[in-house]
Amino acid sequence: MFELPENLPVSDLAVGAVLTGLGLIVSFLLWRWRGAASGVRGMAWSLVPLAVALLGLMSVVWEFVRGVAGVVTGLLFSPLVWAGVVLSGLAVVLYVASGVMRSRGVGTAPRSGKGTSAEGAKAADAAKGSGGPAAGAGGAKPQVGSASGKKAAPADDLSDLGDIEELLRKRGID
Repeated sequence: MFELPENLPVSDLAVGAVLTGLGLIVSFLLWRWRGAASGVRGMAWSLVPLAVALLGLMSVVWEFVRGVAGVVTGLLFSPLVWAGVVLSGLAVVLYVASGVMRSRGVGTAPRSGKGTSAEGAKAADAAKGSGGPAAGAGGAKPQVGSASGKKAAPADDLSDLGDIEELLRKRGID
């Protein structure tokens, strides 16, 4: 009748069959609770342990699991690793803090070059003085940190708004 290959231990086959059986029970419960898609996906994952056992790869999987467990336990009990975790966390906190500072304009040096050109200064003066493109519907200037949460646009962006307003006037939109 049916004979197992010589290189396939019965214990590996038993472990694979038990894990597959447990997985199929959980898959049935998932099918009832979350629907057919979750149940079918669970069935697919449930068949993997039996397939691994039949392929004779159970010893390879066990070695992999033992190796990963050894590395993880070695990392958990090493003070040098925890020092690295602390430094990584500090780096993340500093990076996020610098992003917040940049977005609020705290601790940034003024830009030189295009941002301080004569055209940028003229556009900024026009926006400040006569209610140019930055003025609201009533001619009042928008305030930084107002209830709408919008900040005044930089000088370079104000020169582009004149073109947009001109296009809107051509289309009859005021």
